[in-house]
Amino acid sequence: MKLHATTTQQYQTITAYDKNSVEINAVRFYHSLVVLPEVPPTAWPVVSFDELAAPHFIQIGEYAPDVVILGTGQRQRFVHPKFINALTMRRIGVECMDSQAACRTYNILMAEGRKVALALILDNKNSDNPSPT
Repeated sequence: MKLHATTTQQYQTITAYDKNSVEINAVRFYHSLVVLPEVPPTAWPVVSFDELAAPHFIQIGEYAPDVVILGTGQRQRFVHPKFINALTMRRIGVECMDSQAACRTYNILMAEGRKVALALILDNKNSDNPSPT
């Protein structure tokens, strides 16, 4: 799905997405990543939702966002509280939603000037798409 252009192009904006990839400022990604408004997208070493662990969220906490939007793939799934404890202790909220809703929500919060992080799981382990280098 293509999204409409906004005046937020100086930031990392989701410009399109589908079930296997996400496009950020017209650059396509096929691997899981963390996206913040003012930081280039960072590869996130999560291959699938079932492989999530506490260290994955500690990595996100280093960016000190106010809220983390977790895109869990094609369907909404909820992460175990023990995995996000490091964020909860720092009063960083975590919202879980399917990846398409997560992309839309990230763009809205980012456009409002919120300190938001998008943690997006793209499960392409059986895909022919390129992986991060």
